[in-house]
Amino acid sequence: MTLREIAHARAGDKGPIVNIGVIAFDRQDYPRLVRDLTAERVRAHLADLIEGEVTRYTLPNVGALNFVLQRSRGNDVTRSLALDAHGKSLSFALLNLELP
Repeated sequence: MTLREIAHARAGDKGPIVNIGVIAFDRQDYPRLVRDLTAERVRAHLADLIEGEVTRYTLPNVGALNFVLQRSRGNDVTRSLALDAHGKSLSFALLNLELP
């Protein structure tokens, strides 16, 4: 099962910082997100795109997790030569994560 089957994501970025919110479609799936979607798993899944720290925040009142990802300086939207380096492309990539 992929993450996209139980959640959707929204993202934004400012310079080298990317913010990705992952929201469970059904509140009953929120505990699974908390258990299986760790900062370490997000970091490993996006390792080719994220070089820095990943911090996770839990938002139980809305059934969501928020991840703050650090990219290397110069790898942000306005300075990168990479195609579509926007945070929203990272949220789409994260939704392909396989859950146990």
